[in-house]
Amino acid sequence: MTPSLHITGDTAADELLSTDPLALLIGMLLDQQVAMETAFEGPAKIAARIDGPFDASNLAGYDPEALVEVFRQTPAVHRYPGSMAGRVQALCAALVDDWGGSASALWTVGDPDGATLLKRLKALPGFGDQKARIFVALLGKQYGVQPEGWRAAAGAYGEEGSHRSVADIVDAGSLALVRETKRAAKAAAKAGTAK
Repeated sequence: MTPSLHITGDTAADELLSTDPLALLIGMLLDQQVAMETAFEGPAKIAARIDGPFDASNLAGYDPEALVEVFRQTPAVHRYPGSMAGRVQALCAALVDDWGGSASALWTVGDPDGATLLKRLKALPGFGDQKARIFVALLGKQYGVQPEGWRAAAGAYGEEGSHRSVADIVDAGSLALVRETKRAAKAAAKAGTAK
């Protein structure tokens, strides 16, 4: 069963995220210092603008300057086109070197449990602990990838009924709830440091 994601509000971008694990992984990588929708629209923009197929091998070997230009075209893929194009290439190179170019191999090869999946994600360029946990939750809640222990590996992001991250966005209403949760967390953190 193919998942049907509704993260960006753009039908074509959401379709790519739903059907292409590499797109989902790149969207998660891009999800920093830009709106979530912008980050997850990025793979569709990249796919439409590059020469050749949208796959890890092509992106890993793409001319770095040409890829930066792909990121810079209006509307931009990310507010930091140079550094994020480099991160996408590093991610794709790691997928080619370690996973045969397949993003889904991260959760299919060797039938990993949740802790192993988390470890594999954290080993990827650009995926720290929090981003890896959110991605485990996104896979579990919306992509149908639910290895044993996935909720524990996702931590708070895996909790049923939470609205903490992109893993919880299924429509405009849930997007608003996630935004409010993030806003409240930032305000609480700021208040805690102001004491």
